[in-house]
Amino acid sequence: MTHQTSGTFTFAHWDEKPVAGADGGARIAHAAVTNDYAGAIEAAGASCEYTIAYTNETIGTFVGYEFVDGTLDGRKGSFVLEQRGSFGADGVIECTFSVLSGSATGELAGLTGTGTFTARAGQPATPYSLVYALPD
Repeated sequence: MTHQTSGTFTFAHWDEKPVAGADGGARIAHAAVTNDYAGAIEAAGASCEYTIAYTNETIGTFVGYEFVDGTLDGRKGSFVLEQRGSFGADGVIECTFSVLSGSATGELAGLTGTGTFTARAGQPATPYSLVYALPD
């Protein structure tokens, strides 16, 4: 049985460092990020690692993995989200994510799911949606 759920998260910490390339041009960066989740997912301090490819100063794509330890609709455990997205000059970040197969623990063991979020510059919290399933 699948469940559709939603909530919000906030970027609690963002530490981005250049890896290669030139300022203002094509380059690669790494970001260590901490997110706090509310709603269906309740988790403080979720740790995320992004690799970001900029095509210019304000446009690019990213991939990342996020370790979430908390609850999902009241069930305790942890899981890893695999994320892929893009961002544009307008400050909008579009992302799709999925639960990494085999990564869920505790009451969330066997969790599968996919979701999306759209973050906008200046927005205090980012809404997410998640469709997931747990074994019977």
